[in-house]
Amino acid sequence: MRKVLPALLLSTALIAGCAVGPDYRAPALDLPDEWPEHVLLSDEARADWQQWWRQFEDPHLDALVARAVDDNLELRLQLARIQEARARLGLARAEQLPSVNAQAEAARERTPGAASPLGQSSTDNLFSLAGVLDYELDLWGRLAREREASEALLEQSLFAHDAVRLNVIADVVATYFDLRSAERQLRITEATVASREETFRLEQLRFDVGESDELALRQAQSELESTLAQLPGQRERVRMLEGALALLVGMSPAELMGELDYGDNDLEAIALPDGVPAVLPSELLSRRPDIRSAEAGLVAANAGIGVAEASRLPRFNLGGLLGTAAGDAGDLFTSAAGTWGLSATVMGPLFDFGRSASRIETAEALAEQAEVQYRATVAQAFNEVRNALVSYEASGERVEAIGRQVAAFERTLELAEVRYREGFVGFIELLDAQRALLAAELALSEAMRDRLTATATLFKALGGGWQVEG
Repeated sequence: MRKVLPALLLSTALIAGCAVGPDYRAPALDLPDEWPEHVLLSDEARADWQQWWRQFEDPHLDALVARAVDDNLELRLQLARIQEARARLGLARAEQLPSVNAQAEAARERTPGAASPLGQSSTDNLFSLAGVLDYELDLWGRLAREREASEALLEQSLFAHDAVRLNVIADVVATYFDLRSAERQLRITEATVASREETFRLEQLRFDVGESDELALRQAQSELESTLAQLPGQRERVRMLEGALALLVGMSPAELMGELDYGDNDLEAIALPDGVPAVLPSELLSRRPDIRSAEAGLVAANAGIGVAEASRLPRFNLGGLLGTAAGDAGDLFTSAAGTWGLSATVMGPLFDFGRSASRIETAEALAEQAEVQYRATVAQAFNEVRNALVSYEASGERVEAIGRQVAAFERTLELAEVRYREGFVGFIELLDAQRALLAAELALSEAMRDRLTATATLFKALGGGWQVEG
């Protein structure tokens, strides 16, 4: 037994090197040689961009991202799924190894006289203690393919976690910019209200002394009320964005219902990076976690074909038993009580009425779905990069254009106020200049937010942080 069993295990290990089913090959993809826009930094600049959100130089944003990475509920769910995938991989690895079980048995049996040659009944005891070995010979690679699939599923879970992490960080950054923009617009409107309250007060004085008619007074009042009417909606937007940001960073219900404080940084204080590190289109396949996750799913589905094909072939199992057996418990550990056994089993389907073929067809269909999903993910990723590059360029041009517009309206309002005081223009012209400036200032705040958000979106589209080469 001690010599035969190791010899059998060695011989079968030499045989079990062939795994049925197709080996994985990455799908051929037609990728561009370079990006159409030239807004990328040189390779030398990559080292500072692993934590890309820090390039905005906002400590409040850094603290929010750090909390989101630790406490976001979606990320916790992904971590639990990673633990599940690791456990499944451990099971798949264990299935490739022999199992050794301990077996103890105590039996008492009465034999009737009719069954005895001497015609006398008897009662016998049997005690046994043994170690049982069971091992499946993986001749067709079924267990190897199952392990391959489990490893791929673990990678899929890991990359899915990275993808969710990247999305959460990008959402935190974008929501933070939205909040800062909403706060800036609220401050602009509040300052405009204060200015129009003063204008209305002056018009009231002029009306009282007969230097102005009621029409000008009511126009000043209408403008004041119109601006005041914008405040509730702007305050509501600020509060809603505070709540959305709280959910993203994993705040508890008690914290959500309390007073939320995200600092007092102004939108203009957030630094704007000059560009992003250079990433070749071919590198996007290995840099984007959603693409890596989709490819790992394809690897697992491809291995599933081998599992299905191997399942229709015979299974070979070796069994071994080494122990003692005696009629008296006190004799179990004597040399005369030693017992051993060796067995080999071959089992396979003869007539399964299409079950095996259906399993293979199902596995092939799942692999085809996984490949289509992979190609769709790649196409979506490149479209996101393309759109992000366009938005990155356009948002900068929009900020510059609206900035010039605000400067022009500020000068227009200065001149309108002077000419109004001197009596050269009416109150309508002054109100038009005030309206135009308020609209332009609010539009500039949105444009500044869009430029920051477009930068963050480009970071996300290119795969987030850049690992520094060792």
